[in-house]
Amino acid sequence: MSHEPYAVDVNELVCLDMPSGQPLIDRLSQAWDNDDAVFPLDQRLPAPARKQILDIVQPTIMATTDGDHQVEGRPVETGDAVVVATSGTTGKQKAAVLTMSAVKASARATSTSLKVSLRDQWLACLPASHVGGLSVITRSLIMGTSLVAVPSFTKEAYELAARDGATLVSLVTTAFQRIDPSLYRKILLGGSRTPTDLPDNCITTYGMTETGSGIVYNGTALPGVEIEIRDSIVYVRAPMLLRAYRDGTCPLDEDGWLRTGDRGALSADGVLTIDGREGDLIISGGENISSIEVEDALYKHPAVATAAVVAKHDDKWGETPCAFIELKPGAQASADELLQWCKTHLAGYKVPRYF
Repeated sequence: MSHEPYAVDVNELVCLDMPSGQPLIDRLSQAWDNDDAVFPLDQRLPAPARKQILDIVQPTIMATTDGDHQVEGRPVETGDAVVVATSGTTGKQKAAVLTMSAVKASARATSTSLKVSLRDQWLACLPASHVGGLSVITRSLIMGTSLVAVPSFTKEAYELAARDGATLVSLVTTAFQRIDPSLYRKILLGGSRTPTDLPDNCITTYGMTETGSGIVYNGTALPGVEIEIRDSIVYVRAPMLLRAYRDGTCPLDEDGWLRTGDRGALSADGVLTIDGREGDLIISGGENISSIEVEDALYKHPAVATAAVVAKHDDKWGETPCAFIELKPGAQASADELLQWCKTHLAGYKVPRYF
């Protein structure tokens, strides 16, 4: 729906309704030049989910590869740079607002840690609607590094970018299992559980939308990031944290700390270990079972590519572990084989009863 233009001093929220690529990068740059903020819309969403997130975000401009049109929405505050959809720390659909100051802090901390120079080139191959994909684009624009963006990850695009000079990339585990990691100087690996015995050029990251992308690399906090463990829950404070959610609520306490909802521990030398979400604890017959521990055991099976363990209601035990498994291409393993594998690697009460 069209409406009267806002006053010239209003900061627009531009919905980038387009796949990742040069047009998206150009429109993002234009928005920032106008002191506007951007919201990259997930191109994979079906119509109902698309409407739901747009109702939450309320952009004022819809930008497509065919041009812009004004819509009835709500401006952003001065200094806001990006809005990113997230499930929040509570699991409810939200949209995190990150200021330009926060985005710059994230870009600088990451670039310092990776020793990024103007000789480097980033490949952006994760969805720009996800903070891990968007941050590759924003840090390249801020730091002045070369950038190539593709609509989605493919092994072919990964290899072609490397041949054309790309040296840095951010991936998720399922993509990592399909590539030659030696083609890049550094690979950031986030998302689901990461493989063990990674090459030296691969860095496991910890972060979330509310932290503006990864803030912990290989267990070590990036410059400017503070971490505390309170009652086994990870709290973080950093200059790259969100300002608020789009609905105006803010998850930060009065001292600027974010309760992540992740269970974790800090070693004596400050290395962070994540033990899963606080809601991931399965209580079976009064015994506490960490879904992460069960997943780790499954990942050791040579045929397992991806494992996710959740609680399933059980009339006798209250809850019991249920494992969802994706096998590696060409690999074979039966549910009974995986059951026997778990029995040799886990205490009996931790073994999944369903696969």
